[in-house]
Amino acid sequence: MKLYRYNDLTKQEIESICLRQLEDDITIGERVQSIVNRVKSEGDEALFDYALTFDKIQLEQLFIEKAEIRSIAETIPAEAKSAIDTAYRNIKAFHASQQYREDKIETMPGVTCWRETRAIERVGLYIPGGTAVLPSTFLMLGIPAVLAGCKEIVVCSPPQKDGKTNCYLAYVAVLLGIEKIYLVGGAQAVAAMAYGTESVPKVYKIFGPGNRYVTQAKQLVQSAAGTAIDMPAGPSEVLVLADETANSSYIASDLLAQAEHGTDSQTILVATSSKIIDDTLIEIEAQLNRLSRKDIAEKAISNSYAVLVDSLEQGMEFSNTYAPEHLILSSDRFEQLIPLISNAGSVFLGNLTPESAGDYASGTNHTLPTSGFAKAYSGVSMDSFVKKITFQHITPRGLRNIGNTVEVLAEAEGLDAHKNAVSIRLKMI
Repeated sequence: MKLYRYNDLTKQEIESICLRQLEDDITIGERVQSIVNRVKSEGDEALFDYALTFDKIQLEQLFIEKAEIRSIAETIPAEAKSAIDTAYRNIKAFHASQQYREDKIETMPGVTCWRETRAIERVGLYIPGGTAVLPSTFLMLGIPAVLAGCKEIVVCSPPQKDGKTNCYLAYVAVLLGIEKIYLVGGAQAVAAMAYGTESVPKVYKIFGPGNRYVTQAKQLVQSAAGTAIDMPAGPSEVLVLADETANSSYIASDLLAQAEHGTDSQTILVATSSKIIDDTLIEIEAQLNRLSRKDIAEKAISNSYAVLVDSLEQGMEFSNTYAPEHLILSSDRFEQLIPLISNAGSVFLGNLTPESAGDYASGTNHTLPTSGFAKAYSGVSMDSFVKKITFQHITPRGLRNIGNTVEVLAEAEGLDAHKNAVSIRLKMI
C-alpha cells in the first residue's frame, strides 16, 4: 500500500487520490454499447450467444421456473439455510420499519396537500455471479421489493456451470416467493431488462451491483432506454479510520474483506499514527496467506493506500472528500465522530462492528453508492422501490383563500390561461 501524509498533500492532490481508477472506461463503454445494441435488436438470440461466449454454457432456455427452483433449493446445506433465515429476518425487520404513511397537511384553510406511496410496478434485480455468488445481494434487493409491493420482480443472474442457478439463490427465491430466475448475466442482463426480449420482461427500474460492464450498462440504458437505475454502483470499497484504540488485526481483516471482492476493489486506511499503519500491514501479510482468494485480494491491496493524519477529525475531513461506500470507525471515540460524517454509504461503528456484518445479516442494505457517489446517493432502501405521489384538494373556502395569489403569480409570468383556470372558478362559487 502507498502511504500519504495528509499534511503534505495539497487540496488538489487530496482530490486526485480520491478519484477512482476509471482509465479503461472508454474501452469498456464501447464493448458495453455493442452488447446493449445487439440485445436490443436480436433479443433472446443474443442472450443465448452471450451465455455461450461469456459463461461457456449452451442454454436450452433462458430461465428456470418454480418447480425447478424449489428442487434446487432443497439441496441447500442445513447450516447455510439457517444462516440465510437469520439474515432474512434481520434485513426484513430493518426494511419493514421504513414503511410509513405521511400526514395530510392543510397549508391554508381549505387547501389540503399530502403524499401517498405507490410501488414501482416492474423492477429488475441483477444478482452477480461471476467470481462470487451473492445470495446476500438477492436478500438485500428482494426483501424491500417484496415489502414495497412491486407487482413484477424480474431476477437475472448468470448461469452456473450446470446451466442452472445455485442452491443458495434458489432458496432465497423460495423465501421471497420469486417463481422465475433468468439465467442471464453481465451487461446483456441489464440490456434485456431495459428493452425486454422474447423471454425477459422489460422493467421500469434496474437494481443491483456488478463490475464495470454492468455499471456502464446501467448508466447507458438509463439515458438510452429511459430505464431508471438504483445508482451507478461499481467496484467495492472501504475506508477504515483508526486511532490508537483500534486493533490492527481487525483493521487488516476489514481491508481484506473488501479486497477479496475483486482486483479493482479499493481499501483505504486512514490512521492517526504510523504504528497503526505498520502493524496493519504486517497483519495483512499474515492474513493474506490464509485466504482462498489471495491473488485477488493481494492485487486490490497493491492498488490501495494509507493516509497518516494528525487526528480523527482530520481523518474525517479526508473521508468526506473520498465519500466511501463503507466507512469503518475503528475507535472507541466513534460517538463524537458521527456528527462529522457527511458523505458515506454505510457506517460501521467501533472495533466490534465489521463491515461484513452489514454485508450479510445485521439488517442494513449492502447495495451502496461507490466511486464517490455517496456525496449524492443513498444506499438501497424501501424508498428505492416506491414513488411518492403528491395530492391536493381545494374546497370553495380554500379557492377563495388561495385564488388571488395564483392569479397574481400567473399574471406576473404572462400565463393567462393559468390565471383563467382560477378566475373562472372564483366566478362560479
